[in-house]
Amino acid sequence: MSDKADLLWGGRFKSGPSEALTKLSRSPEYYFDLAPYDIAGSKAHAHELERAGLLLQSETEKMVETLEQIDLEYRAGTLKAKWGDEDVHTFIERELTERLGDLGGKLRAGRSRNDQTANDLKLYLRDQSRKVLAQLLLLQDALVQQAAKHTETIAPGFTHLQQAQPIVFGHQLMAHVQAFARDISRLQDWDERTAYCPLGAAAMAGSAIALHPELSAKELGYTAPCENSIDAVASRDHVAEFLFVTGMLSVHLSRLCEEVCLWASRQFRWVNIHDSYSTGSSIMPQKKNPDIAELTRGRSGRLIGNLMGLMTTLKAMPLSYNRDLSEDKRHAIDSVETLLTILPAMSGMIATMEVNVDELRSQAPEGFTLATEVADWLAKSGVPFKVAHEITGNLVKYCEEKNLQLWEVDDQELIRIDERLNGDVKSVLTLEAAIKLRSATGGTAPEQVQKQIQNMKVVIESQKNWCEAYAGLRV
Repeated sequence: MSDKADLLWGGRFKSGPSEALTKLSRSPEYYFDLAPYDIAGSKAHAHELERAGLLLQSETEKMVETLEQIDLEYRAGTLKAKWGDEDVHTFIERELTERLGDLGGKLRAGRSRNDQTANDLKLYLRDQSRKVLAQLLLLQDALVQQAAKHTETIAPGFTHLQQAQPIVFGHQLMAHVQAFARDISRLQDWDERTAYCPLGAAAMAGSAIALHPELSAKELGYTAPCENSIDAVASRDHVAEFLFVTGMLSVHLSRLCEEVCLWASRQFRWVNIHDSYSTGSSIMPQKKNPDIAELTRGRSGRLIGNLMGLMTTLKAMPLSYNRDLSEDKRHAIDSVETLLTILPAMSGMIATMEVNVDELRSQAPEGFTLATEVADWLAKSGVPFKVAHEITGNLVKYCEEKNLQLWEVDDQELIRIDERLNGDVKSVLTLEAAIKLRSATGGTAPEQVQKQIQNMKVVIESQKNWCEAYAGLRV
């Protein structure tokens, strides 16, 4: 049996919990990393107790000062939780009462671990989301800088992993930037819905002591308190939504990683990854492996799994609080720490990546990527596109049989294939011509890609400003 003296709930029990229960019930070690957020909520609650008349001003000052000292010691690594500390709330209260005696025990009035744990994780996620966002913005910057170098670097574009049409390589890179920008936008939307403070909800019915939760909410950087105390302690859709956003981000990261693996292969030869962002083989001396891309691609499975794990936990759970909800931190913390590990590595890899411009250009017309230009040329000449498609298909078939490129077919052969084809079609059968024609908004023409880059720089700057303007707790 374990000692029940330091438990927050042992009053009506005759004995402490069994070792088996203690082992199951105790928070994993990394949950205690929420200590700074728990302390911030405790400071806000101390002010609430003073407003309620349960603490004198001098007591509040002493309590807040002690909490701040505990915070400093924990962050410095000189203070750690003990095995008997069931969770971060028990840990902080034990330290407080050891240092302040009965005064430390006053802090528990008017609150519950239910609203504390909800508050701790919200504070953590709002803070850490900014850290994830800041790292993602660095990856955005790296991609944009690479794209700016390659607004006129012609490359093959793909559908179905088959060469399709020529593009500029900067356009391909900016496609990833657009996806990441939406991920950041989702984080911003998520934060707006999440910025409501659960303090004051207590166990589930609300507090008879903490009567001004709007002031605690303001102190902690929230928009307002939650409007329903049951919802405040029982709902974790904000955690699930965060895990969806990070899961979607991981999918976008994985897609970029898949392309980097292809680009760096001997078959593609599009890019060279810097030695400092590559690894080798223990048996094959010639190998240079894109491990950052592979590891990031692999860890996307963990991020998606964290979403599925929490969604399954939340399914069919009755209101209000249930201990099942303690699993929320396991998934959330893992997703945050995973992203904060892989994003800096991804940024460095992309920023130092060298693009083989000549190789890209040489591959751009392979696989008859200019065939669409023939069909479009015929359509502009008045030929119904259905017919133009058929004519162009016959031209491609002829080139395959004769081992010719489209522009190598002489004028007489063009007319023999179809009388509506003539030598004038060759004016569009260059890479530059094909690229230039895609000049509408969203197209791959260099001026449009340059415009896209400038527009995205404005978006990124706005997202940076949003991140830096956060008024809540930063740890």
